[in-house]
Amino acid sequence: MTINPQLPLSFSRTHRLQWEEAQQKFVILYPEGMVELNQSSAEILKCCDGVRTLADVVSALEEKFATTGLHHDINTFLEVALTNGWIQQ
Repeated sequence: MTINPQLPLSFSRTHRLQWEEAQQKFVILYPEGMVELNQSSAEILKCCDGVRTLADVVSALEEKFATTGLHHDINTFLEVALTNGWIQQ
């Protein structure tokens, strides 16, 4: 699936993003199981608030981590997240 850059991104209502203390990482919980996330993936998903578009997410993360050139990596991950149903537009 392809991210529509014009539409806001939101985390799925059927999934939950939460910190798991025992594993020291963020996970996605859903009825069928759990997905462990690395730090980068968790930071991207935390920006999917139903208001921000792809450009807003990229801008927020480039500012937060004082870097540039993240668009391709963030877009690629968000396409996977959209395909897996973790986010919606």
